[in-house]
Amino acid sequence: MATPDTRTQLLDAAEHLFAEHGYRGTSVRAITKLAGANLAAVGYHFGSKAELMAAVARRVIEPINAAQCAGLDKLLARTPDPSVSELVEAFAGPLFDQMSAGGEGGSRTSRLIVTILGDPAEEARSWTGPAEDTVRERYLAAFARVLPGLSPEELWFRIRGILAVTAVDRIEVHHQPSPGCTSPVAGEAARRWAITFLTAAMSAPPTRT
Repeated sequence: MATPDTRTQLLDAAEHLFAEHGYRGTSVRAITKLAGANLAAVGYHFGSKAELMAAVARRVIEPINAAQCAGLDKLLARTPDPSVSELVEAFAGPLFDQMSAGGEGGSRTSRLIVTILGDPAEEARSWTGPAEDTVRERYLAAFARVLPGLSPEELWFRIRGILAVTAVDRIEVHHQPSPGCTSPVAGEAARRWAITFLTAAMSAPPTRT
């Protein structure tokens, strides 16, 4: 097996450290030390720590986004009026696929997504671009058609809730697996539970002001 190049080693090290310590809690020195690279390598390959964070986030999120778009395409090709449950599964399913409970990689992806959602550092959330905007807008539009009573703001809040619930569940399963259950079984069960729970949450009446 070929040895990973320096850029890949930096991405791997940064993903691990950002997931564990957040953006501000991770220094360039710590990243290069873990990657076995010199201190100037981050600047050479990425330009800055912020750009490295963006590259890490994109590497993790892009496969999820692609699967979400493919799932929505398949769903809309079958019916122009999918149910809330079908939309939730198309959106949340790829999160479970990419954040499997059976290994450290899935847990690290989960922790990184939680970091992106909740890290106070602006750099942890300012990495998005047109691809991410497209996924968001497509799902907002699809959910809006089946949940017309929700304001765009409340609808997007609920969609963010899907991300948060799924990521936190994957972290919890990795650290405290259900007694007597193997990880794949727990993961499949959690996927079904999540679809049921999140469908109910998405379908709840609009919040009264």
